Amino acid sequence: MQPSSLDELIDALRCLPGVGPKSAQRMAYHLLQRDQRGAGRLARAMGHALDVLRHCDRCNTFTEEAVCQRCASPRRDASLLCVVEMPADLAMIEQTQSYNGLYYVLMGRLSPLDGVGPRELKLDKLLARAGDGSVREVILATNFTNEGEATAHTLATLLSARGLSVSRLSRGVPVGGELEHTDIGTIAQALVERRGL
Repeated sequence: MQPSSLDELIDALRCLPGVGPKSAQRMAYHLLQRDQRGAGRLARAMGHALDVLRHCDRCNTFTEEAVCQRCASPRRDASLLCVVEMPADLAMIEQTQSYNGLYYVLMGRLSPLDGVGPRELKLDKLLARAGDGSVREVILATNFTNEGEATAHTLATLLSARGLSVSRLSRGVPVGGELEHTDIGTIAQALVERRGL
């Protein structure tokens, strides 16, 4: 029989996305047997992050300050507000180096089956942020899943009703992609959203 502290560690590791019982067990044994220094560093970093991180008052992403550095920067275009589901989505858009506006992070998406509605996403906070007088256009950059599409539709309705210009990321064939290796849904959407040259 395993020690209960080992069972608790394995169970705790299962909270990570994509980590099942076997993967969690392998991780636990690796950390305890081969990388105790790494395990200690991981525990300290997690404890510190839990102690100091909070949500930015303006964009809702993780920060150590009341307002994150991005929101506080005078070099960002305050008239553009890009709405994303998660901080990882924000990071991906930033990596493109093609957007210099501000963000709002929902920290999820509407999913009634999972009990996530407008109240859980704090959409009232987004509406207040978008309606602060400085935002000219709201770019909806939610994922192209059923939940992401439903979230974008709901947000477009709410934001348009407040007189804001609302746009959505376009979809299409990936850069460098070949049509024969692209799914038919993506090709169909690319045809619908085609543009003149």
